[in-house]
Amino acid sequence: MGMSAGGSKDGATPQINVTPLIDVLLVLLIIFMIITPVKPSRFEAKVPAEPKEQQNLDVKPNPLTLVIAINKDTKGITLNNEPAGDVSDASALTAMLEDQFKQRENNGTFREGTNEVEKTVFIKSPTSVRYGDVVKVIDAAKVAKASPIGLQIDDLTE
Repeated sequence: MGMSAGGSKDGATPQINVTPLIDVLLVLLIIFMIITPVKPSRFEAKVPAEPKEQQNLDVKPNPLTLVIAINKDTKGITLNNEPAGDVSDASALTAMLEDQFKQRENNGTFREGTNEVEKTVFIKSPTSVRYGDVVKVIDAAKVAKASPIGLQIDDLTE
């Protein structure tokens, strides 16, 4: 901050030189403009393409796939078409999943490219089943340490 001599008789009158302050302010403004992330202008989602002509391929289901199905009428739960209790008490489902995961660990069944036990689970439920019931089944699968848990939406009309 500089002081310049004024025109008064009593002596020098102080005046603040603001030029360096403006320079610092502009530098800070430029820095913050560069650092601030730019918001995306749109959200891009990849939508699956229409399937090409169906060929008569013999596709075999993966034997490691675990599908938990919820029956809309009886509120019963099945694990790969085997009864596993019902929505109100999903402890049988948890026990079956834990047993399945222990067997996989003992047999050395790992995810592709990793050394983690395959614990992927899909939950299949029609839209007429209450949301809370589906959440109970998801919680039971999480207690058994299933990960990831996917929701299957093939049969929405059931």
